[in-house]
Amino acid sequence: MELSGGYEAARPSLGLGPAPPLGSRRLPHLSGLELLRGPGRARGCSKELQAGRPQAGPPAPGAPQPLLAWLLLPLLFFLLLAAYFFRFRKQRKAVVSSNDKKMPNGILEEQEQQRVMLLSRSPSGPKKYFPIPVGHLEEEIRVRSADDCKRFREEFNSLPSGHVQGTFELANKEENREKNRYPNILPNDHSRVILSQVDGTPCSDYINASYIDGYKEKNKFIAAQGPKQETVNDFWRMIWEQKSATIVMLANLKERKEDKCYQYWPDQGCWTYGSIRVCVEDCVVLVDYTIRKFCIQSQLPDGCKAPRLVCQLHFTSWPDFGVPFTPIGMLKFLKKVRTLNPTHAGPIVVHCSAGVGRTGTFIVIDAMMDMMHAEHKVDIFDFVSRIRNQRPQMVQTDMQYTFIYQALLEYYLYGDTELDVSSLEKHLQTLQGTTPHFDKVGLEEEFRKLTNVRIMKENMRTGNLPANMKKARVIQIIPYDFNRVILSMKRGQEYTDYINASFIDGYRRKDSFIATQGPLAHTVEDFWRMVWERECHTIVMLTEVREREQDKCYQYWPAEGSVTHGEITIEIKSDTLSEAISIRDFLVTFNQTLARQEEQTRVVRQFHFHGWPEIGIPAEGKGMIDLIAAVQKQQQQTGDHPITVHCSAGAGRTGTFIALSNILERVKAEGLLDVFQAVKSLRLQRPHMVQTLEQYEFCYKVVQDFIDIFSDYANFK
Repeated sequence: MELSGGYEAARPSLGLGPAPPLGSRRLPHLSGLELLRGPGRARGCSKELQAGRPQAGPPAPGAPQPLLAWLLLPLLFFLLLAAYFFRFRKQRKAVVSSNDKKMPNGILEEQEQQRVMLLSRSPSGPKKYFPIPVGHLEEEIRVRSADDCKRFREEFNSLPSGHVQGTFELANKEENREKNRYPNILPNDHSRVILSQVDGTPCSDYINASYIDGYKEKNKFIAAQGPKQETVNDFWRMIWEQKSATIVMLANLKERKEDKCYQYWPDQGCWTYGSIRVCVEDCVVLVDYTIRKFCIQSQLPDGCKAPRLVCQLHFTSWPDFGVPFTPIGMLKFLKKVRTLNPTHAGPIVVHCSAGVGRTGTFIVIDAMMDMMHAEHKVDIFDFVSRIRNQRPQMVQTDMQYTFIYQALLEYYLYGDTELDVSSLEKHLQTLQGTTPHFDKVGLEEEFRKLTNVRIMKENMRTGNLPANMKKARVIQIIPYDFNRVILSMKRGQEYTDYINASFIDGYRRKDSFIATQGPLAHTVEDFWRMVWERECHTIVMLTEVREREQDKCYQYWPAEGSVTHGEITIEIKSDTLSEAISIRDFLVTFNQTLARQEEQTRVVRQFHFHGWPEIGIPAEGKGMIDLIAAVQKQQQQTGDHPITVHCSAGAGRTGTFIALSNILERVKAEGLLDVFQAVKSLRLQRPHMVQTLEQYEFCYKVVQDFIDIFSDYANFK
């Protein structure tokens, strides 16, 4: 499956009108439009010609002599051909029916027609793309996304490469060739970063890096290749000489078993790179990016000796190929870069592997966000064209180019929904209104935007197979193919690798949770196989076995003694009730065959929360805070394996618990929260996560209760 660099969301008619203030928007459904195209006219050509062609046979009495016939034939053929082309040109703009477009000939005709149109346009130069007012951005993306993003590709292919604007004499010098990671990705002479000359070393002023302008700020960035082992010293010399305080890294060290960047920093302690000593001060690993802080100091005998703080923000969620599935993580990352970069520091150093593709994408998004605020429009085509004059090939693929548009649309539709904990109470008052009856129009509007996140049924093929639909408790809630939990296949039994369960990202790492439904009688074995194979030590249960006289979850554990499901035996070791939480410890044994050599026994702890009715929410937030704290403590003791979370269908209460786990962890670590984006991210990973407005409001309530309990905000910093 290819994820073409984004996601879709369906909703009612646009109705955007004038550009609203940033931060109160909706997500579009990006696909499904068809562009009108002129029809080809090749079919039927031979019949038309045949109709006017003289028929073979003996000449009639009195007919002209053969010489006259030979003179007339070319003239007749020429007239017919002219008539045909006149007719083709006249009808070229007619609309093709859907049936015509499915015919192979129709495809060939369309290609031929495009070539003719391109030739007719060529004297006037390449096509011009104009700035887009932010209020029109949604519709423009919709049009460009039609026909499998055909117009995005056309626009991208119209960009100048940048190669004609400059020379690469310094980059191509024999002494510098080994310093380039890729022989065709080189800095222009006129915009390259020039290092100080090292005594006695020819070409020591060269590094594969280019100055890049921001929206209005000259040389706001330095776009660089990922350092090679031979160029690490030069890289740190550049950081020092340019007085840069921020490094943005957009590639991983290895991708698809290929070296993309040399590790130019120590994991701990200090290391000296040439004349620059680098000491690790701090490292914080989050789900989409890692923040490392270094103290650097020059070891040269002359010059400035004062140490400096350099912050590296390493975005780790850009896939090996393509673009991130959603722009949410990138926008959050970009905001963190802006927040941490000091006002009067030197250029922000941005690098991936080559220093053009992902690097260019990041820089364009940053600049266009500034343009949005300043002019209420974006001009992506023009900006990419300009920075390609500073470094050729910036923004390397049409997929990256499309992702820029999608990230800007995401930002325009939803804005910045992040809050500091100190402003939560005021934000809630705004959402709930100030009337005595707590008019929740604002909160309802915020939740309504979440319902516009389209359920991607085309990505649920496995769950929608007839054999697997029988395993669903609620047929509307099944996992997406791209993050479903895959079981080991039983020999000779089809579909035994499927379970209605989805991997869900946590605050600090991917796949921290498994969201699943309460097991059915015929899926209990699959449930325990999943717990065993994914090495889960923690199960969170948020439903009762029966609610309102209906079966909501099969009791998958024994009340006493032990029970066996397939190859797995579950023995209950303890069952205690504390407040509204039953804590049960199970001894889980895999009945090992001789062919398998793996761990046989494991203790799994189940936290069964009794305070959550099927309809409604818990009476107060403290019980949920206690539950999350108990689960996190258990995780610290047993290792960081996925936490299995289930209610009945595995979406409403399950999604709310996971959302709160992620939100509270961020509150504790950063003093920040973003309830809206936390829930939106979950809905992109599993349908209907956080199902009701009441559950959504409960997320805010629990955070407020948490802050009230730990009212010293200094604890959150």
